[in-house]
Amino acid sequence: MRNYDFTPLWRSSIGFDRLFDLINSQVPENQDGYPPYDIVRTGEDSYRISLAIAGFSPDDVTITAQQNLLTVSGRKTDNPDHAYIYQGVSARAFERRFSLADHVEVEGAACENGLLQIDLVRRLPETMKPRRIEIGKRVAAPDNGKPGESIKAA
Repeated sequence: MRNYDFTPLWRSSIGFDRLFDLINSQVPENQDGYPPYDIVRTGEDSYRISLAIAGFSPDDVTITAQQNLLTVSGRKTDNPDHAYIYQGVSARAFERRFSLADHVEVEGAACENGLLQIDLVRRLPETMKPRRIEIGKRVAAPDNGKPGESIKAA
């Protein structure tokens, strides 16, 4: 595993500790590429993950969303009624994990024509959206003779 030196970024970045740790600790768990998937940006704050799950029904697939982690797993139930002569459509169990940024939520999921499509959206709270700060003039405080201040004699 390769660790990156983020020292130049630490000097001018505040609050990105989790991101730097994620980059250093992210190791591809499922390197065989099964099931294949696409990630598409469908709008300014929306995304879609499409997984090719041919041979799996929606009942065989579980989608779990936790904070900053989306897990898609599939387990095919055995069907003793079939005696395969040749089985080319893979039915092995799988688990795919996707790291999600803060405030990214699963909006919905649908399965059609062997593709599982998971729609994601980033919903920033109002307090996190950019806002303009007005610059005002500071009003001078009245001289009350507080400690540490000089008092003028009358």
